[in-house]
Amino acid sequence: MQHLIIGILFLVIGTSFSFANAKVISSVKPIGFITEAITAGVVDTDILLPDGASPHTYFLKPSDLAKLKSAELVIWVGEDMETFMPTVLKNVDKQKQIELMAVPEINALLQISNEKHEDLQDNHSDSHHGEYDEHIWLSPAIAKIIAKIIHDRLIILYPDKKTLIDQNLNEFTLKLVETEQNIAKKLISVQNKGYFVFHDAYGYFESQFGLKNLGSFTINPAVQPGVQKIYAIQQELIERKAVCVFREPQFSPAMIEKLVSGTNVRIGELNPLGTGVIPAKDAYSQFLLTLTQQLLDCLDNN
Repeated sequence: MQHLIIGILFLVIGTSFSFANAKVISSVKPIGFITEAITAGVVDTDILLPDGASPHTYFLKPSDLAKLKSAELVIWVGEDMETFMPTVLKNVDKQKQIELMAVPEINALLQISNEKHEDLQDNHSDSHHGEYDEHIWLSPAIAKIIAKIIHDRLIILYPDKKTLIDQNLNEFTLKLVETEQNIAKKLISVQNKGYFVFHDAYGYFESQFGLKNLGSFTINPAVQPGVQKIYAIQQELIERKAVCVFREPQFSPAMIEKLVSGTNVRIGELNPLGTGVIPAKDAYSQFLLTLTQQLLDCLDNN
């Protein structure tokens, strides 16, 4: 019995130690899913932002700084997404980081940020976005490029693990192609059903799968919208024949209920950051399938 307890203690200590000293750190969870697929069996990984945190407003803790400092590789999106990263990473060797928005192959596939959508508030209301849509993890095409970039860097860092890293990339790509075909079939039935969102994050996914996003409403989740704002949104939902409005976890259900009151519009919830999905080899596909199901749960409700 004593041996068993000591063994478990070593296991627990070993696990926590490996995460404290993870060699590859991803900034946000969906990037971490791609990283996990390519690093499986090669090296320990960790994700900087915890579930529920927004990359736009996150404050780094001392433990985060320690993780970043000891990492062999840090993968992040770009300064308009993770506003806190440039300051922290200026002291980290450029060879030890990948800023995905700066990669030419990714840059070529970027979409303009869709702030031109029906925005019933001030134009500057979503000012943390730059010119381009930085939610690049919602593009399967860009995800494949990200996977290849991580693969190439890992081979330099761990040349003795090349065979496994190659195999991981191959498995990821095949699985993703299968997932894309699966999602395309699932979403055909809802391509003509219009909806509004509260966070304009889904452009890449919507373009690929032919979805009908009618626009986005910008509301501060912490502030109750006024009567005029509520009325304007209700009119917009009715006039544009919206089937659904998708909230995100930070919005109170009561606020959204008020906005759709007096309309036939259903309420759905979308999560662009993969909250609740456990990082694992197939987590990226799981993340896209979860998002697909969230869309279907609301749109395909005949």
